[in-house]
Amino acid sequence: MPFQKSFDPDNKFSKSLDTSWKEGLPASFMIGVTDYYLIPLGLFLGASPFEVGLLVAIPQLLGAVSLLLAVRAVRMVGSRLGFLVRAASLQALSLVPVALLPLFEIPGRITILILLVTIFRIVGNLIGTVWGSMTSDYLEPEQRGRYFGWRNQITSATGVLSIIFGGLLLYGFRSVSMTSGFVILFFLTALARAASAMLLNRMEDPPFREKPESHFSFYQFIIQFRHSNFVRFVLFAAALTMTTNLSAPYFNIYMLRDLGLNYAAYMLIHLSAVAGSLISFPVWGRHADHYGNAKILKVTSLLIPLVPLLWLLPPSIPLLVVIEIFAGFVWGGFNLCSLNFIYDAVSAEKRVRCLGYFNLINGLAVFLGALLGGILADRLPFLWGSRLYMLFLMSGLLRFASHFLLAGKFREIRASATQVPAHTLLFSVMGIRPLFVSGTRSWNIFFFLKKPPKQS
Repeated sequence: MPFQKSFDPDNKFSKSLDTSWKEGLPASFMIGVTDYYLIPLGLFLGASPFEVGLLVAIPQLLGAVSLLLAVRAVRMVGSRLGFLVRAASLQALSLVPVALLPLFEIPGRITILILLVTIFRIVGNLIGTVWGSMTSDYLEPEQRGRYFGWRNQITSATGVLSIIFGGLLLYGFRSVSMTSGFVILFFLTALARAASAMLLNRMEDPPFREKPESHFSFYQFIIQFRHSNFVRFVLFAAALTMTTNLSAPYFNIYMLRDLGLNYAAYMLIHLSAVAGSLISFPVWGRHADHYGNAKILKVTSLLIPLVPLLWLLPPSIPLLVVIEIFAGFVWGGFNLCSLNFIYDAVSAEKRVRCLGYFNLINGLAVFLGALLGGILADRLPFLWGSRLYMLFLMSGLLRFASHFLLAGKFREIRASATQVPAHTLLFSVMGIRPLFVSGTRSWNIFFFLKKPPKQS
């Protein structure tokens, strides 16, 4: 078993860690479909660019606000695991009417879709917060990057299959019934979430104890910006999230409406991003365990602004595939190390609350970015014949601003992290300049081909 090869099989939570990656398979199928095919569903139902913005923004806003209740929800149920099982089951049920919606030609279908997706996101955000708190307790800090990188690699393979399945299903039904295609796709997604709820029920629930000092309000959290390394990181991540979502939902409109791509091509391009993430997780995870999560976050946040700028190049499917592989690779590192940074920075008893506040702020950032993008999408001046090009340009420049203004405001948590220049780390990630062998030696093959030093 891969877990046993990578980690101590005597870990008292080894069975739960083994179940965790299995549960991640159907959960990733659900995430893949909802992340990549909810906007196409909205467009199929007749959503305008502004309504697409609302489809992203409103669920994120209310889902983010609901995170203020994360600790209370766990306390009401009595355990983190009990909450997760119930919430995952509810999320599965919320997808059933989404699957049935294309069957009914009724006024206000977009409004109904937004309402259903809002319920789905609220529950999903709470699940993410509580799941992160519980599973991080299974591992020691120096093991998290390796395990979660490995787990993400495996579950992302299912995400790849969900994107392929969804694209081929919709493409195959294009001449039969697109309505039937969307109904089948989202009904199977509901079944996948139900399966993950059953697997969650097999995991163990480490004791969750809140100390009096772990109680603090959202306002008390925010005002710590000057003094708290973690709060400065949260605001950095939120700035990058907001500037990213200024354009992120509208790449789908650009592909399906402006470029007129079919669902097979749409699937291929998004699949490329997931493939890039799949490749990246073990690479970033291994480097994060050695050199710290903060260093990875700062390197990837400098590369992320290039993504929307590359979309300004003359479009072709091969080029968009390459761009999305790059996007998946850098975002894979950023997302993985964001969670690991939180796990390092926050004590176990404060983790649910801090994860909730982190997701709340990022949810607000998604809301503001997507809403502003929706307002601007039909109002910006044309750039090379498209308003969306101007939106992509703005997003790229603002992402750079987020990096240069805020990336230097937070520092690495783990004292054991090895200091290394950002460019050297980037060379190592690319395979040009290895920095370690078996975690013990540092050597250089770039330009001078120096021999590795002898081990002491």
